[in-house]
Amino acid sequence: MPSASDNKVGAVETRGIEPVPNDERRGNPLQLFWVWFAANISILALPLGATLVALRGLNIWQALLVGAIGSFGSFALVGLISVAGKWGGAPSMTLSRAVFGPRGNRGPTLVSWLSRVGWEVVNTTTAAYALLAILHIAFGVGANWALTIVCLLAFVALTLLVSGLGHATLVWIQQKATYVFGALNLVVAGFLVTKVHWHAVLHAHAAPASAMIAGIGIIAGGTGIGWANAGADMARYQPRRVPGGRIVAAASAGAGIPLVLLITLGGLLSTGDHTLAAASDPVAAIQAMLPSWMAIPYLLAAFGGLLLSNHLSVYSAGLTMITLGVRLRRTVAVGIDVVLTLAGGVYLMLIAKNFYGPFITFISLLAVAITSWVAVFLVDMINRRDYDPDGLMDTTRAGVYWNRGGVAWSAFVAWVAGIATGLLFTVAETSDTDVWFAGPLSKTWPARNGLGWLISFAVAAAIYLLLHVARGSARAARVTEPARSVSGAAS
Repeated sequence: MPSASDNKVGAVETRGIEPVPNDERRGNPLQLFWVWFAANISILALPLGATLVALRGLNIWQALLVGAIGSFGSFALVGLISVAGKWGGAPSMTLSRAVFGPRGNRGPTLVSWLSRVGWEVVNTTTAAYALLAILHIAFGVGANWALTIVCLLAFVALTLLVSGLGHATLVWIQQKATYVFGALNLVVAGFLVTKVHWHAVLHAHAAPASAMIAGIGIIAGGTGIGWANAGADMARYQPRRVPGGRIVAAASAGAGIPLVLLITLGGLLSTGDHTLAAASDPVAAIQAMLPSWMAIPYLLAAFGGLLLSNHLSVYSAGLTMITLGVRLRRTVAVGIDVVLTLAGGVYLMLIAKNFYGPFITFISLLAVAITSWVAVFLVDMINRRDYDPDGLMDTTRAGVYWNRGGVAWSAFVAWVAGIATGLLFTVAETSDTDVWFAGPLSKTWPARNGLGWLISFAVAAAIYLLLHVARGSARAARVTEPARSVSGAAS
C-alpha cells in the first residue's frame, strides 16, 4: 500500500487515485501558492492583456481591474475545488464520482483528459519552437525534422522527469524553478516596458462597462477555468485541519499575482500598437520587440514557463486517465500521456498544414463542458463536507455512489443541459472565414464576447440545484409517508 514515505522529493510517488489518509498528509497552503504561481508565470500571458486593450478597447486602468477580477476570481474557483481535495484526499475527477456516479462520471472525466492532453500538445509544440529558435540564435543551427524531434523529446523528457516522480518533487521544483524563470521574466518585462507608448496609455479613453464584463469573461475563461478540474489533484495532500480559506487564497493569489502583472504589461504594450494582439505567433511577436541580445533570455523564460505549466498538466492528466478506468500505475499513466503529447507535437510540427489554429479551437470548445462540470461540482459542495474513501474506489453496484445504473441523473442532466445551452452562445473559429461551429444564438452580445462558458456555468448550476432540492424533497416525502401510515395504524 502507498504510504507517506512514497511522497518525498526525489522518490517515485506510488499512490494513484486512492484517497490519501489524513494522517499521511504533510502539505501546507504555501505549497499550493507556489504550484499555481509557477503554472502561470509564462510570459505568454501577455497576449491576454493585449486582447483587452486592442480588441476590447479598454484603457490600462480598466485592463488592470478586469485582469485582477478575472484572474483572482477564476482561480478562487480552483481554490474551492481544491478544498474538496482536502475533504476527500483524492484527485478532482475521482471525487467527481461521488457527484455523477461511477458511470456518469466517465463523460466529464473523458472531456477533462482530452482537454488536458490537448493543451499539453500546444505547450510542447510552442516550447519546441522556442528551443529551435534558441539553437538557431546561439549556434546558427537551422531547423530540420531530426532537430525538431530532439527539441520535442527534450521538453517531454524534462516534463516526465518531474511529473513522473510525483507530487512532492513537483511541488519542490515548482517553487525553486519559479525563482529562476521568474527573474528571467522580470528582466524581459523590464525591456518590454521601454516599448510602451506612454502618451497613448495616458490619453486612452475608457471603454463602456459592457466591454469590461466581456473582458472579465475572456480572462477567466483563458486562465482559471481551464485549471479548475485539476484543483483537488494538488490539494489532496493538505491535512483536513488546514482552513479552507487559506487554500482558496493560496490558489487565487498564487496564480493571480503573476497573471495580473503580465496581463497589465500586455495591455501597456498594445496601447497604440496592436501588433501583439493580432499576431498569430505571440512568441515571435514578443521576440521582435526585444533587442537581439535579449532573444535568448526571453526564449528561455518562455520555455521555462511552458515547462512549469506542463508539469502540473501532465501530472493531472495521468490521474484523470486512471479515473477513467484504465488499470495502470500512476507512473505508467503519465508515461502514456507524454507519449501521446510527443506524437501530437510531431504531427503539428512536421506533418500537419495550418493545423495549429484548428487544434486550439477544438480544445477551446471543450471548455464549455468543463465549465458545466465545475458548476455542478461546486453546487454539490454546498451540502457536502466529506467523501467516502471506499465509495470513491468502489465502482460496482454495491458502491455507495452507484445511484441508478451507476449514474447520478440529476448531476448528469444538469451537466448536459449546461453544455447544450452554452453551445447555443458559442462560436468556434480560427478566423472570420473559417468558422467551425456557430450556435443559433452566436450573433447575440454574450456570444460575440465569448461568454458562452459563463451561461453554461449558470444553467448547469441552476438546474442541478433545482433537481437536487427536488430529490431531497422526494426523499423526505418517502420517509414521512411511512411514518404517517404507522401512526394512523396505531391510532
